[in-house]
Amino acid sequence: MTDILMPALSPTMEEGTLAKWHVKAGDTVKSGDVIAEIETDKATMEVEAVDEGVVEAILVPEGTENVKVNAAIARLKGEGGSTPDSPPSAAAPPAPPSGGRMVDAPDKPTAPIPPRLGEGDQPKAGGGGLAATPAAPANPASEKQFEKPTKRIFASPLARRLAAQQNLDLSALKGSGPHGRIIKRDVEGKTGAAKPAAPQAGQATAQAAAPRVVQSLEQMGIPPGSYDLIPLDGMRKTVARRMTDSFRDVPHFPLTIDLEIDRLLEARARINALLEKDGVKVSVNDLVLKAAAMGLKRVPEANASYSPEGIAIHHHVDIAMAVAIDGGLITPIIRAAETKGLAEIAKASKDLAERARTRKLKPEEFQGGTFTVSNLGMFGIKSFNSIINEPQGCIMSVGVGEKRPVVRGDQLAIATVMTVTLTCDHRVVDGAIGSRFLGVFKTMIEDPATMLV
Repeated sequence: MTDILMPALSPTMEEGTLAKWHVKAGDTVKSGDVIAEIETDKATMEVEAVDEGVVEAILVPEGTENVKVNAAIARLKGEGGSTPDSPPSAAAPPAPPSGGRMVDAPDKPTAPIPPRLGEGDQPKAGGGGLAATPAAPANPASEKQFEKPTKRIFASPLARRLAAQQNLDLSALKGSGPHGRIIKRDVEGKTGAAKPAAPQAGQATAQAAAPRVVQSLEQMGIPPGSYDLIPLDGMRKTVARRMTDSFRDVPHFPLTIDLEIDRLLEARARINALLEKDGVKVSVNDLVLKAAAMGLKRVPEANASYSPEGIAIHHHVDIAMAVAIDGGLITPIIRAAETKGLAEIAKASKDLAERARTRKLKPEEFQGGTFTVSNLGMFGIKSFNSIINEPQGCIMSVGVGEKRPVVRGDQLAIATVMTVTLTCDHRVVDGAIGSRFLGVFKTMIEDPATMLV
């Protein structure tokens, strides 16, 4: 008998919704059969069986939300298998960090395995869990020796290294990773933490690691029954958490410029006339993506990310474009955008946006990225500041192109002007770097021919 566990469909996934079962109790499954659909905060993916056997029980009904990664969701009975009388062990091995394949628990209890790693960490050699519990300790002393390792603090190697660098006591931190594992984000920014005395200090630490407590609407004077409450889905929760963390923890600043785009609009009209026979239509946003990609190659310091180990200057410009969908926001990525022509960018952006709205993107199509463009011009927004999408160093906010008065020499004139704001992570991109990038970007937008040289 094996337990089918809730898989991790991405490195950062901690829970998901079991959207649909494709099997029921008594069904025979083979390796590779699609058995379920798992809905994460940004995508719905099919899950395949790894082993052959008969589905003995469905432990988590379809439609269940907030199912933790590695929780048993079904029980599979193989040939010659038997059903245990006790629930599955909590020490079942974790699901893989990505992909849609299931991981089955071993038939016999083994040493507990540390929870799924985060931040790309690898387990240390010899850093496994406890030995299997002996049937009866030889004496009380040996029992105490066996119990001692249970006090081991579970933390990723990267978290341990960062804690050592910051002189932190890991026992004072509350882990937010799978099974309470201490990971990178639990250590960052908590310098000077002291070892908890007991139990008040430990409680204070947990409160410090927890998000700010927000009063209910009733506590703020809004009477019950005067509103309709829409529950937060996984996407809204993730967006809220990530944006809160970024706005609070990243030292950011905006740089704003106005661009005259009349020549860009003329070039777009000519380009679309040439591409009409191929059924391709280039948008203003496609031209913005292309100009941003070319500008970042010319000012590579702006195509960067901050990490505790140093500043990463990326080899390619992987541009994420913000797409509004039902229930939130997603940022599909055009990989190596600097190597693609306008027609290719136009096709890719249209395809990614359509699949984003139907939540059919694969995790690798919206995770990562080195730079983000958020365009609200189609909604008539003149200018705005975006929140940085960590670990990227910048995000560009694009407003509407509209007729405005401009001064040329000593004369007033009318031009189509678009306001662009670049929000920068000051740890990575300072004012000089951001200004250089915007200068190159402005030249390309106002004279599109410069994208070709």
